[in-house]
Amino acid sequence: MKTPFSVCIAVCGLFFALGSVSSKKLVVFTVASENNDGYNRFIDSANLYNIKTKILGLNKPWQGGNMNGVGGGYKLNLYLEALEPYKNNDNIVVLLTDAYDVVLLADSTTVLNKFIEFNSSIVISTENSCWPNGKLADQYPTVDQNGYRFINSGGIIGYASQLYKLLSEKPIKNLADDQLHLTNLYLNTDLREKFNIKLDNYAKLFQNIYLAEDDIKLKLVNKSYVLENINFNTQPAILHGNGLSKMTFNSYTNYIPNKWSPESGCNTCYDNNLDLSTLKEEDYPIVLLSIIVDKPTPFFDEFLDKIENIDYPRSRVFLSITTLVDYHKEQVDKFILKIGDKYNASFVFHKTVEDSIHARHLSFSLCTSKSCDYLFYIENEAHLDNPQTLKILIQLNKKIIAPMLTRPFKAWSNFWGALSSEGFYARSHDYMDIVNYNKTGTWNVPYIGSCYLMKGKILENKYNRPSYKGNNLDYDMAFCKSLRDKGVFMYIDNHHTYGHLIDSESFDITLKNPEVYQIFENRYDWTQRYIHPEYTDNFNPDKKPAEPCPDVFWFPIVTEQFCKEFIEIMENFGQWSDGTNNDPRLDNGYEAVPTRDIHMKQVGLQNVWLEFLRLYVSQLQEHVYLGYYSDGPPRSLMNFVVKYNPLGQASLRPHHDSSTYTINIALNSPGKDYQGGGCHFLRYKCKVTDLKIGWMLMHPGRLTHYHEGLEVINGTRYIMISFIDP
Repeated sequence: MKTPFSVCIAVCGLFFALGSVSSKKLVVFTVASENNDGYNRFIDSANLYNIKTKILGLNKPWQGGNMNGVGGGYKLNLYLEALEPYKNNDNIVVLLTDAYDVVLLADSTTVLNKFIEFNSSIVISTENSCWPNGKLADQYPTVDQNGYRFINSGGIIGYASQLYKLLSEKPIKNLADDQLHLTNLYLNTDLREKFNIKLDNYAKLFQNIYLAEDDIKLKLVNKSYVLENINFNTQPAILHGNGLSKMTFNSYTNYIPNKWSPESGCNTCYDNNLDLSTLKEEDYPIVLLSIIVDKPTPFFDEFLDKIENIDYPRSRVFLSITTLVDYHKEQVDKFILKIGDKYNASFVFHKTVEDSIHARHLSFSLCTSKSCDYLFYIENEAHLDNPQTLKILIQLNKKIIAPMLTRPFKAWSNFWGALSSEGFYARSHDYMDIVNYNKTGTWNVPYIGSCYLMKGKILENKYNRPSYKGNNLDYDMAFCKSLRDKGVFMYIDNHHTYGHLIDSESFDITLKNPEVYQIFENRYDWTQRYIHPEYTDNFNPDKKPAEPCPDVFWFPIVTEQFCKEFIEIMENFGQWSDGTNNDPRLDNGYEAVPTRDIHMKQVGLQNVWLEFLRLYVSQLQEHVYLGYYSDGPPRSLMNFVVKYNPLGQASLRPHHDSSTYTINIALNSPGKDYQGGGCHFLRYKCKVTDLKIGWMLMHPGRLTHYHEGLEVINGTRYIMISFIDP
């Protein structure tokens, strides 16, 4: 049987095309007027695949318009000029591509193979939008299988001679629109056939992201990510973040080409890093440490302690503190008196201002006036638990980078992984993996806040600095938008645990010692300040709990600061009960064994205290009273602070508690704050008098542990009582 002639022609042509790849040479032209982050990303992708690229227009004024609308004819004129030496060469294949929002995903052989498979002289990339003239849409050829119909000028590939001739067909002004120009050339049927122009309708070579986000995904192949068009089952060789897809594009390029993999993590995060260990301290970069105190926040003293603990040569740091609220002014003043003279040339700038935007722009001026190498910006909600944060960020050598900070036990962080169409927060595909440290790396993101390190070079041009001022945008959103508009990449790093964010949304500064009320909103910080440093040692299997009387256990549980602040809350409230049996606070109005006390409900601490019982007390109960488990969180209707002194109530008669078990926390110290006092368990003839501040007695309530409060003969004794599981 003879092979049909048409099949022979097709097969022979295919073998000829494939066989000719070795005789072809790929040349890449791109246009970039400045060496910015997007340009460097493109060059990195080209270098990865050993593709040499000729940059056109670099370090020359851009003459193609602002590109926010139509424009870009200048780009085609640069291409035409660059193609002139190759105008008679049919063995040179030229790829014309944008730079700032493009990465290469394949080597030159792959690109050439994909091009030759089109059996065309020129192939142009496509998208789903007919831009900039939608009226031309009907003139495009129809495409099967929902292929992309319309030209995108960000990617063109073809034989050098044919590209030169095509671009020579009709002149274009620098300010005219390059995409419209190419569209008109393509829609001219005679020219389309003359130059054998085809469109990459199925993303075999080029993938433009805008309006195609649902078509593409990252796929693991041989332990590395590749980009796949799941609609056409193709793996494009050039990825373009065209139009409004820049944020999606940036997110993809955190992974490709060869940027991040589940096995090796971030493959390029430590490229071009600085090594501070090779420098003498006097040669370290100069840093302006700019602290913005812009809202009342809980645990502010701890914030200042962590600022003081930043491990960086003080002689290389200028300190600036700008305060926008009166609430923390006294604490700031004390902090400056304490550490101010330890910084560079005794320079400490402290100013109280009212305008939030002015406060932040002020740090720009200070940085440039001191010729600083870096500006380290920190708002007072950002707690840097890691003293090495500044050094680590400097060594990562980015224009602007933030340490990842989160609110403990919450998904709230100081970065956004994506933006909505209105420019607000949107959750990226990898956001939860990043905040939970399932993926660690240095991530290009569209928004950072609260704390970041910025190179001083960004601020050198007074008229081209980023700005915190923007129409209808919060200061931080405006700042990030201005950076994006300038092509400056923002990074978040989560290689290390740097610290955390305070939640100040419900912080009520009208309360006395309002941090005590923050157990729900800021549990981590509440625990650090108020739970005894030896608390976890209570569960040490090699350590037997203290048992001063039978079945009476004694635990360190809260700090002296907790005790001090708790007493202050009660005395500030001041409405102690009269110690009689008549008690209108109770449902039945009668207290059988009365004390002079204040209930947690009276000072708004009932729910806080119940949470304290759940988190820190119930585990101790289960540890020592084996086999008894509460059905859910501990139930406690009676939670109160008792005040004993000779002028009021000095002691308490023998009684049983209305509880399964009772806790009794000493809020001040015997021998120092009062004399006498203690607890006497009559059945066991056992007294506990040598109490320790912040330690908790735990004992059964009913039947066995009949007890009395011993007389205070001088001073005032405070204890915190809870009757649990009545």
